[in-house]
Amino acid sequence: MTANRLFLVSLFSGILALSSGCLFGPAARVAELETQNRALSEQNKAQLAEVENLKVHSNNIENQLIRAEEELALLDQRAELDRQQLANYKKEHEELYGHVQGMARRHSLSSEVERQLADISQRYPSLQFDPATGMAKLDMDILFDTGRDELKPGAEKVLGEFVEVLTAPEAGDLKVMVVGHTDDRPVAKKPARDLFADNFRLSTARALAVADRMRTLGLANNRIGVAGFGAHQPIAPNVSRKDRQKNRRVEIFVMPPEVPVVGWTDSIPTVY
Repeated sequence: MTANRLFLVSLFSGILALSSGCLFGPAARVAELETQNRALSEQNKAQLAEVENLKVHSNNIENQLIRAEEELALLDQRAELDRQQLANYKKEHEELYGHVQGMARRHSLSSEVERQLADISQRYPSLQFDPATGMAKLDMDILFDTGRDELKPGAEKVLGEFVEVLTAPEAGDLKVMVVGHTDDRPVAKKPARDLFADNFRLSTARALAVADRMRTLGLANNRIGVAGFGAHQPIAPNVSRKDRQKNRRVEIFVMPPEVPVVGWTDSIPTVY
């Protein structure tokens, strides 16, 4: 009996072990799958959120691109307007230059006067002469010290030869306009600031000093005019020392009597 009982107990225990393996094994697997499913679900949510962020970023980039294209179109329009305006300016300049050249041909200096003035300009590097317009330009640095209107001693020689040409018989009827210019720097240092309140006065005083010296050298008063433009007629940008030096200048315009000059009564008889 004892052996039978032991056998039955062992058999029953084996059945329980087999049944527990069948009952509890699948439950653990289900729990594991549920855990994996939740993890995958969280990953999916994170990926969806990232996709939405990418869509928003893409929309922002697209909007920026549209705005950039619109701005580029506006810049193209402005550039085209600038090109048209530049072309108009160029055309106007060419027409005006042609008009001036025509006047210069009609009212040109005699060949002998041109030759003599050109010869002076070759011997004095500080003097430039343009036979097409009759303009002679003197480098300011050879004429004046900074902020002063007293002529340097070296100016006497070049002005003397200039007047010698103008007082010759073949140049006796020519008019002379002396024009002063400065750079854009204000008169800041004393004593110049006490003498000249601004560049208009400084440029005019320098032109007057040149005209006075030409008068003392023999040029008649009624043949001379004086003007000062200060810094308002530059020939180069006032951005470097070299360019500012170009703008500090005295110009001497030599003109036949028939060339109209504002304020010169006998050159504009219809006005006076």
